[in-house]
Amino acid sequence: MPFPPLSLRITGCCALLAFANAAQAWPQAQPVPAADVPQDAQPALPPMLQDFGTYVDGARKTFNVPGIAVAIVKDGKVVLEQGYGLRETGKPEKVDAHTLFAIASNTKAFTAAALQMLAEQGKLDMDGRVTDYLPWFQMSDPYVTHDMRVRDLLAHRSGLSLGAGDLLYWPPTQYSTKEVVERLAKVPIANGFRSHYAYDNILFAVATLVIEKVSGQSYADYLRDHIFKPVGMDESLVDMTYLKPGMDVATGHALFDFKDLKPVPPMAWTNNPGAGGIYASVHDLAKWMNVQVAAGELQGKDANGKPRHLFSQDSQNQMWTMLTPIQVNKPPVPELQPVVPNFAGYGEGWFLSDYHGQKLVWHTGGWPGMVSRVTLVPGLKLGVVVLTNQESGAAFNAVTYRVLDAYLNATNKTDWVAVYDKAVKHAQGKADDSWKEHETARDAKSKPSLPLTKYAGTYRDPWYGDIIISNEGGKQRLRFGKTKQLVGTMTPWQHDTFIVRWDDRALNADAFVNFALDVDGHVREVRMEPISPLTDFSFDFQDLRLAPVKGGEAKAD
Repeated sequence: MPFPPLSLRITGCCALLAFANAAQAWPQAQPVPAADVPQDAQPALPPMLQDFGTYVDGARKTFNVPGIAVAIVKDGKVVLEQGYGLRETGKPEKVDAHTLFAIASNTKAFTAAALQMLAEQGKLDMDGRVTDYLPWFQMSDPYVTHDMRVRDLLAHRSGLSLGAGDLLYWPPTQYSTKEVVERLAKVPIANGFRSHYAYDNILFAVATLVIEKVSGQSYADYLRDHIFKPVGMDESLVDMTYLKPGMDVATGHALFDFKDLKPVPPMAWTNNPGAGGIYASVHDLAKWMNVQVAAGELQGKDANGKPRHLFSQDSQNQMWTMLTPIQVNKPPVPELQPVVPNFAGYGEGWFLSDYHGQKLVWHTGGWPGMVSRVTLVPGLKLGVVVLTNQESGAAFNAVTYRVLDAYLNATNKTDWVAVYDKAVKHAQGKADDSWKEHETARDAKSKPSLPLTKYAGTYRDPWYGDIIISNEGGKQRLRFGKTKQLVGTMTPWQHDTFIVRWDDRALNADAFVNFALDVDGHVREVRMEPISPLTDFSFDFQDLRLAPVKGGEAKAD
């Protein structure tokens, strides 16, 4: 997998980065009221950021992002926290420093901190076996089950393939967190245990259950009581079910069919919150970044006049120590060569790399309609967070690198908006070429081997469960039994391969559906794979092994 791996929902050279597109003119940036950030906490912006508002608005226009929020911290102080643009396109409410966004996989650092904090209290051992805390835990390989340690849950080195098992909760399913983890026993191991990096989310569901087991609290309650409150993150929430009408919250936007920008409904991820559930503002995340660059130290003193800590320096060292190296590959366009690191890896809930001679500790997050990036430069006690309400990794990268250049004394004022725009167009071009290759290879005159009614039925995958294909009003309809959003119409492509086009056009995840027949002409197996290389890796259709269910038909929930 190429570097940089951008997030829960963004990988390689950016599946979601390629959603960017040019847009109409946007309203000017809305500065944060002075009361939000005390004047004595606002050091002057460096020269390269004097036109920062114009630069951010240029990124929004280029990548079709309605709203962006940014916070910068330096040496324990907030340099900037500001919103730009709109919470929702076509509506007047503006993004500000307090606007809540889904931060998705940036949640993983909170999960890692929670485990380390519990370890400091003696409630768990980071090198203890997962089965010490969840005796029923099981992977599909007995050795991996036996030797899986708590620390392994955070490091993407389990042997699972990229995004394995994501369809158990993405798009939202009716499985509980425990049911998701129980089904992990059927998810195939694709690589050697601890042999190399492959991003996953499902083991953070396991981490969620470990936190709940040893703390005696729900994941949401533990984070609220032991992280949000001590840090002062009064605006932050764990998943959208805690949102209330009238809150200052951004609406996500997606390019339907990769082209038409529209709002998407909020999503609750209640069955794997530890992988990506948090909603937060840049105002709160500025506080979180300051705790991080201060090695866990909180503001203020305890009753004895001593410094207060969220976690210890040793715990932070563990979180920021590379556990899993990541291969560094050639960038998609030569202009991105300056951001290619000398080293790359993953610690506990954080990516680790370098830029201009400084170690970077960072993560990204991707959600329906929202993507984000948090970047720390520990050597400079610098942090920058960029939250967006559109699926454009290009936008948050272009903004992040402008800030990093300003503080790392870059000699050139690179126009990262232009660079990432070129990368986006490159990715779009490759996707177009991929589709043309499929069309060229297609035998358009071929017909399915069987009458269409013979493909109908219930098919079962060992880890996901059932999908149902039915004839409805003359159409072949495909439904994932536990996933309400995965319902679509299936049409012949060639021979015994069909295309399913989902009713929800924001998914951008249409797939090929291939039926394999036995010697007697009955369906033996069904395999699926995404059509477009721009489809997010969490739609891991290719991992399904669907076989006909005999002796009865399951029902979609």
